[in-house]
Amino acid sequence: MNSVCRFTLLTLLATQPAFAEQQQPASPFVLGYANRLSCVAGEEISFHLSSTADSVRMVIERQGGKNETVFEKDAIKCSVQPIPDRASSDGCNWPGAFAMTIPAEWKSGCYVATLTAKHDGKDIRSTLQFVVRSAKPGQDTKILLQLSTNTYNAYTNWGGHSLYSYHDRDGLQGHRVSFDRPLQSQYANWELPFVRWAENNGYVLDYAVNSDLEFHPEILKGYRLVLSVGHDEYWSAPMRDNLEKYIADGGNVAFFSGNTCCWQVRSEDNGRALTCWKQWYNVDPLFRQGDHKLLSTAWSHHLIGRPENQLTGVGFLWGGYHKSHGQFMDGAASFIVHRPDHWLLQGTELKSGDRFGGKDTIVGYECDGCQMTWKDGLPFPTHKDGTPKSFTIVGTCPARWAPGDSLWYDRFPKDRVGAAVLGTYTQGGTVVTAGSTDWAHGLRGNDPTVIRITKNVLDRLSK
Repeated sequence: MNSVCRFTLLTLLATQPAFAEQQQPASPFVLGYANRLSCVAGEEISFHLSSTADSVRMVIERQGGKNETVFEKDAIKCSVQPIPDRASSDGCNWPGAFAMTIPAEWKSGCYVATLTAKHDGKDIRSTLQFVVRSAKPGQDTKILLQLSTNTYNAYTNWGGHSLYSYHDRDGLQGHRVSFDRPLQSQYANWELPFVRWAENNGYVLDYAVNSDLEFHPEILKGYRLVLSVGHDEYWSAPMRDNLEKYIADGGNVAFFSGNTCCWQVRSEDNGRALTCWKQWYNVDPLFRQGDHKLLSTAWSHHLIGRPENQLTGVGFLWGGYHKSHGQFMDGAASFIVHRPDHWLLQGTELKSGDRFGGKDTIVGYECDGCQMTWKDGLPFPTHKDGTPKSFTIVGTCPARWAPGDSLWYDRFPKDRVGAAVLGTYTQGGTVVTAGSTDWAHGLRGNDPTVIRITKNVLDRLSK
């Protein structure tokens, strides 16, 4: 579809009246969302529900090293709520069915509320998720895990559209997504395996969400180490600004994640919605205003001039896919070691040329890398892509964009093989990157090398 037609369709979509309703899901159902992504003890959280049943049971669990039930309530009154035509972009605006104050004894963590409705004697279930932050950041631990909630929202097409065209209604790609609707969390696939391993091995974590880096940056002062795990794809400028200042001031960050900070988003509605025009950056209203710093497209786009490499050390432009999107489907899914004496690999007994992590495909799905040159058999960053001068490449694994993915990017080197890159740099604080979404799968599979490297990072950088 050419850009003129695309612009017309998106404009028509954006100007449709908001009072029309969408068709309800197949009966029976129970659905819901919370009015907060994160909260602290003493704050009120409200749950907004819709169900074909007239009452719903709610059970809330903290999902950490183990699932711990912290709250149960029966007979929450419920009814079927309308789904506005623009629910995916502007939210559902359902009334609150139940509200509660977060108890002081609830630990920081990821909390999942399971909603159960009865129909013909059978249970119908769905879940919603929220985070409890520490009321006293850094008091119980110096490690903060921020969940990739922006990514959850970007991939959710409930109510009409996501930020992707391939699974959207009418085949249209949305450019705005709301948190005020039932979301499809990715927590169980990526963050939860990390959390299970960490908490069951004596590591205490505090929790936050992506937008807390934007709206509650003061919490960062309490921590020595901030973690990104899994698929942390969508970042706002204030998120980056605050975390980069934290690093410059001596704070440490570990990106056990891939495709990290790939797209710039703009928070709207006090953090309850995200805007991102992605590859259609020339339709973003900011495009014609001259200042492109906040253009909602790839952070690495030359119009923004702020590649994610400057934050993470690596980026998607020089990474790509491994064992996904048709790329390297028979690949090793493991890192090859280049610098076995590096502190990241201390205690692993790995040698140059050894591989690790293939059993659990720790290099998989989406990967980040940097532009490299080779000298005496060793890879070095060129630094032409924004990778910091002090960055050291410890391990690599081939990765590549899918054919045609880069056609919209007018200064992108086409059809080249990149790599997932494991490495680190120091620039005030120390930053470690795994360069792959699937690092935590090695923890889930009890890979001894992945475990030892993860311990090396947590032990060294949280002190």
